[in-house]
Amino acid sequence: MITSKDNPRVRRWAKLVRDARLRRAERRAIVEGPHLVPLAKPIVLLVSESGKENREIQEILRGREFLVLADKVLKAIVDVDSPQGVAAEIEIPAPGRVSAPAVFLEGVQDPGNVGAILRSAAAFGIGSAVLDPGCADPWSPKVLRAGMGAHFSLSIRETKDLAAEVAGFPGKVLCAVARHGIDPGTADLSGPVAWLLGGEGQGVSQALRKLASAEVTIPMAGGTESLNVAAAAAILFHAAFSRPGAGS
Repeated sequence: MITSKDNPRVRRWAKLVRDARLRRAERRAIVEGPHLVPLAKPIVLLVSESGKENREIQEILRGREFLVLADKVLKAIVDVDSPQGVAAEIEIPAPGRVSAPAVFLEGVQDPGNVGAILRSAAAFGIGSAVLDPGCADPWSPKVLRAGMGAHFSLSIRETKDLAAEVAGFPGKVLCAVARHGIDPGTADLSGPVAWLLGGEGQGVSQALRKLASAEVTIPMAGGTESLNVAAAAAILFHAAFSRPGAGS
């Protein structure tokens, strides 16, 4: 059992949780909790001393090699006040080519919003998510928790040139705007479709808007200024998912 927070491996795992640059350099991340760990492919499986007594966690550990950590040590690694007793170091999957339906995100800085968008994307059949450098790191703990396992059913790509990715998409790119766009319920969603969403406040930049095939605006009650970007994403994804033959 590892009992010291100063153990070199422990210090590296703690840095993986907190340092996006290290995650990107090593293509490694830490997932935590009995919901996420079984969905991943652990390189190293970690369990706390008290977590080892939990029946749900015992099922996760069955037939696998794992390391036992003192409770205080696991708490030093993960970024939550009450660790769930099990965690894992994983390899960040290499992204595949961008396939339809897809979503492009520009400047979505809030980790909860990024995670919720990925969760909705997985729920409504989105195949790929492409994020620019202004977005929250998709493999950060907060995004992983909000994604609720979506990361393991999507191809997630981070890019320094979102414009090139949008321009190279082999189909329609529909840009979500706060006003003056067409109703997504009447938009042409035939063939390969991608959605383009921007951060709250600034929205999608003018440079990227010019690359879109069309702009869409979700109808809302009078006096309502805008929707949360994650809520808007879910509505748009569902609009395509529920229309026979759309987005493929």
